[in-house]
Amino acid sequence: MTTSHDPRRLAGRHRSWPWCRHCTGIALDLGSARTRAWTSGRRTILDVPTVTFPGGGATYPIQRGTIVDTPGTSRMLDRLLGHRLPRFGRPLLILTTPVLGGVAFRAQARTAVEVLRPRTVLTVPTARAVAVAVDADLTRPLLVVDIGAHLTEVTLLADGDVVDARHTALGTGDLDGHTSPALIADAIVAMVTGMLEQDRTPETLDALQRGVLLAGGGALRPDITYRLVGRLHAPARPVPAPHTAAVRGAAQLLRTAHGHPSLPVVGVGAGSE
Repeated sequence: MTTSHDPRRLAGRHRSWPWCRHCTGIALDLGSARTRAWTSGRRTILDVPTVTFPGGGATYPIQRGTIVDTPGTSRMLDRLLGHRLPRFGRPLLILTTPVLGGVAFRAQARTAVEVLRPRTVLTVPTARAVAVAVDADLTRPLLVVDIGAHLTEVTLLADGDVVDARHTALGTGDLDGHTSPALIADAIVAMVTGMLEQDRTPETLDALQRGVLLAGGGALRPDITYRLVGRLHAPARPVPAPHTAAVRGAAQLLRTAHGHPSLPVVGVGAGSE
């Protein structure tokens, strides 16, 4: 039953995480190989394979940054998070998305997360979440390279917004006899070079000279990162715990969004419980 309240009275007695027991939030990073989530009130990040188990076999509902099985993604999220949420809670959910995932990814992801009964779903590009996780200076141009298991993205941020992005369907999960670390590094260099050639402003060059932020599991591979430094002729440094940087940035944004006056007070107020 919907109940109206005086928002000023609610705001006056509202308490922020982690002390507000009625406030629920989820930060979620849906990857092709791993799904990572943080929920309010927890100190650790949930980190599990992105798989669905229909009967006896495992299937992979997200492939190369594309949700290919929306119902399967929902079942996976319910198995991972459903029992961790308050029975009558309506969480605020912040979801990282591939920079070039587009409207289709966001729409499918929003459908998949409905199983978690979110009150509000906010999306953030993965690159911006990474930058937030390391408290990067977003007033200056920034290059973020996210090397995942099956997708690698290069993103240029300016004033925190995405102004250019490229991706390739290659990642650490492809490293075998046919795909080498050098091939992934060369693909990244080609994407950065393309940005430099097409940018009519100094932003890409300024960001490159400032240094590239490396995230994703591939940032833990010296056989990739060392090649990048040599080929780019610019600093390229892995962020701390690069494989969880996106979800940690989303969690930080979640804490900020939780107290933002333009959003409904989470856990209380109209439409709750």
